[in-house]
Amino acid sequence: MSRTLRSEAIVLRSLRYGEADRILHLLTRDRGRVSAIAKGARRTRSKLGGRLEPLSHVAVLFHRGSGEMVTITGADLLASHDVVRADGDRLAVALVGIEAVLRLFPEEAADERLFDGLVRFLDVVGGPSGADPALALAFCLKLIALAGWAPRLDVCASCGNPPPLVRFSARAGGAVCATCQGFPVTDATLTTVARMLATPLDQLGPVDPAVLGPLRRIVDDTNAEHTGHRLRGLA
Repeated sequence: MSRTLRSEAIVLRSLRYGEADRILHLLTRDRGRVSAIAKGARRTRSKLGGRLEPLSHVAVLFHRGSGEMVTITGADLLASHDVVRADGDRLAVALVGIEAVLRLFPEEAADERLFDGLVRFLDVVGGPSGADPALALAFCLKLIALAGWAPRLDVCASCGNPPPLVRFSARAGGAVCATCQGFPVTDATLTTVARMLATPLDQLGPVDPAVLGPLRRIVDDTNAEHTGHRLRGLA
């Protein structure tokens, strides 16, 4: 039995299919991850094509048949994020966030906090500080916490010893003491992790460039520990 449904969505990926169609990976507010086909979207006169670019925030109308893939029959643009796609630095930040969403949340179950977080992230990437690579790291840390893997920062994640904490171990689940295995980190790095987890993205402010390298490793190691994949956008 077929049915027509409406949903708010972010276009995560768009792939060419056949002569004129597109296959889309969407994150929807109320239905989670959805795979869809937009028939004729690549034709010059298509009303859908320009509204379904990657990163676009749209209200979509789709038809669900007997297969796993839905067919998009209409779309209203809520935010194009053209300014992000047109700027290489902003686009790089946005794509790290998109990749982290795909890796950390592979299930199709709806998660409004995830959807709203991605909407806010893309809005901030389109703003004054949107080209800052620290923004992508902060968003990834928030996604890691939302997935249930927030790093332990108050005591050693491995043995429970109190500070000082001078290393980080994704396997242990956070910062560790000098007697436990991990890679070296500074107080400044751990303080920045805590600030990124606690601060809204649009209020993050400047981040010391000296801590960006260790932050990348914390994010990438933690993602790899729980998903089995490195984030290519951080390479």
